[in-house]
Amino acid sequence: MSVFTHLVAELGRLLEPALAESATAAAIVLFTVLVRLALHPLSRAAFRGATPVAGCLPLLLQLPVFFLMYQAFTSGGELLGHRLFAAPLGSRWTEALGEGGPFGAQGLVFLALFGAIAVVAAWSAVRGRRSAAAAARTAAAAAASAPKKKQPAGAAALPELTAEQQEAMRKLGGVLPLLSFGTLITAAVVPLAAGLYLLTTTAWSVAERAWLEYRRARAAEQPADGGVRSTL
Repeated sequence: MSVFTHLVAELGRLLEPALAESATAAAIVLFTVLVRLALHPLSRAAFRGATPVAGCLPLLLQLPVFFLMYQAFTSGGELLGHRLFAAPLGSRWTEALGEGGPFGAQGLVFLALFGAIAVVAAWSAVRGRRSAAAAARTAAAAAASAPKKKQPAGAAALPELTAEQQEAMRKLGGVLPLLSFGTLITAAVVPLAAGLYLLTTTAWSVAERAWLEYRRARAAEQPADGGVRSTL
């Protein structure tokens, strides 16, 4: 038994008196939250743009966890016998379709999972588009108000973005947030347990970024002359 399997099993046993057969599913959610809490300092550093590497580390460090989750519910073991309501945690969407169709007992569990992932993806897309639009407006205002600086003799002039390039960046900012819906495709082909992990970590990422943006906005509103700083 791996350390991951042992930890999830123990968490499931602690939650079993209250959640019965769905205790292991809740343990997966709780385990994911603990992982994201441990990675929060790196996510905060990435948001602040401390280092380029910091932006990649939270994602890279989650890959082994996702792999262990996938392996634990595909290679046999004690966790395969646990369920989320009517659906086994090791089952896939295609298997649920063979057990009563999309509106059968197992199919409804997957539909609820897909619906929750779609809501999180839509929230992420809306926030992503708003952030991209706000960043574009800020950059345009800064470029318009900044005084023209003389280039030193012999220095190459910095190229300015053309109208076509600005339009391409605007369109790209509108398309990139839609990539969050790719999680739906992944959840449809991996075991239900891995889908729960994807839902939890994606929801955490969106909520975490919203909180960090809120903190930054509040900090920007504080007076620069030594006023009281926000403790949020």
